[in-house]
Amino acid sequence: MSRKALIILLVLGIVLVVGSTLQAQSIPSISLNIGPDKDGSGLSTTLQIVLLMTILALAPSILVMTTSFLRIVIVLSFMRQALGTNQMPPSQLILGISLVMTIFVMSPVVEKINSTALQPYLKGDITQSQLIEKGTQPLRHFMLSQTREKDLALFVSFAGMKKPDNPEELPIQVVVPGFIISELRTSFQMAFIIFVPFLIIDMVVASVLMSMGMMMLPPILVSLPFKILLFVLVDGWHLIVKSLLESFAAAGGG
Repeated sequence: MSRKALIILLVLGIVLVVGSTLQAQSIPSISLNIGPDKDGSGLSTTLQIVLLMTILALAPSILVMTTSFLRIVIVLSFMRQALGTNQMPPSQLILGISLVMTIFVMSPVVEKINSTALQPYLKGDITQSQLIEKGTQPLRHFMLSQTREKDLALFVSFAGMKKPDNPEELPIQVVVPGFIISELRTSFQMAFIIFVPFLIIDMVVASVLMSMGMMMLPPILVSLPFKILLFVLVDGWHLIVKSLLESFAAAGGG
C-alpha cells in the first residue's frame, strides 16, 4: 500500500472518530422523575405518560377482546378455509379488512366516548375517575348488546357475585369474558353457514371423480375453480360483509 493511501485512511479515521465524539457529546441526557402533582388534583404528568404508554402497549389486546374485531376476523378466516385457497387472501389482508370494518362498526361508540368523556376531560369539566367511568359506559353498552345472558350468568356465578337488577351494573371484568364467549359462538354459527355450500361442492366433485374412476386426482384440486366461481357469481364478499354488519346492527351495536 502506498504512502498516499495510508495518509488518506488515517485522515478518514480521524474524521470518523472526531465526528462520532461530537455526535455523542451533542445527545442530551434524559432523566425521568416521578413525583406528586403540584396542585394535588390528579396524577402527575409523568405518571400520565406512563399510563398512556401502558394503554398503547395493551391496545392490540383491547382491540381484539372488546370490539367487533373478534367476530369479523374469525368469520373471514373461516371463509378463506372454506374456499380452500390456502393463503389467498393473505393473512395481512384479512387483518386489514377486519381492522377497517371494526373501525366502521365501532365509530358510533368511539364518537360517543369522545363527546361524553374525552372532550369534557380535556376542557377540565370532569375528573380522571369520571373520565374512566363515562368512557367505559358506551363500550360496556356495546358489549352487553352482543352478549348472551347465559354467558354473563356463567361468570357472575363463578365470581360469587349477587345477580344485579340491571346488566349495566356488572363490572367490566365480568362483561369482557362474557362478550368473548358470545362472540366466539356467533362467529362459529356464521362460519357453519358459510361452509355448507362449499362442502356440498366438494362432496359432488368427489362423488363424480369416484364414479369416473379418477381416485388419484385430488377432489379439492377440481372443486376449487367451481367454489371460486360460485363465490364470485353470488357476490360473496358483499354477502359476508353485509351479514357481519347486520349481525351487529340486529343486536343494537354500532
